[in-house]
Amino acid sequence: MVSRRTLTIGRLAAQAGVNLETVRYYERVGLMPPPDRTPGGHRDYRPEHRARLVFIRRARELGFGIGDIRALTQLAEPGQNSCAEVKAIASEHLNTVRAKLADLARLEAALDSAVRQCGAGDVPICPVIEVLGGALV
Repeated sequence: MVSRRTLTIGRLAAQAGVNLETVRYYERVGLMPPPDRTPGGHRDYRPEHRARLVFIRRARELGFGIGDIRALTQLAEPGQNSCAEVKAIASEHLNTVRAKLADLARLEAALDSAVRQCGAGDVPICPVIEVLGGALV
């Protein structure tokens, strides 16, 4: 008989707020440890799987890549914490996020300027089209 503490893949996915295929993918790439199997061959997850999956989902929401998440999950294991290593991973990611924000700010300024220059009628040259690189012909 299966313990009440175990979860099916569907319940695990629902509780962690992810899709079933996401759970399978994270297993394939080694982010999720393989679950036990029932006598019928079904995956049999434990609360630790749910905690890891929530950790992975949150890290993905924050934009961390698979490699960084793999390193972070290893560093999050009991007895493996190395705040300096975690800080290095997070600092590199922060730099990437800041670069993307700067790119978005430049994009916003260019689009804002083009939209404000757009006329309401027929004009031979549209500022938005010009910002995008001009006519395609």
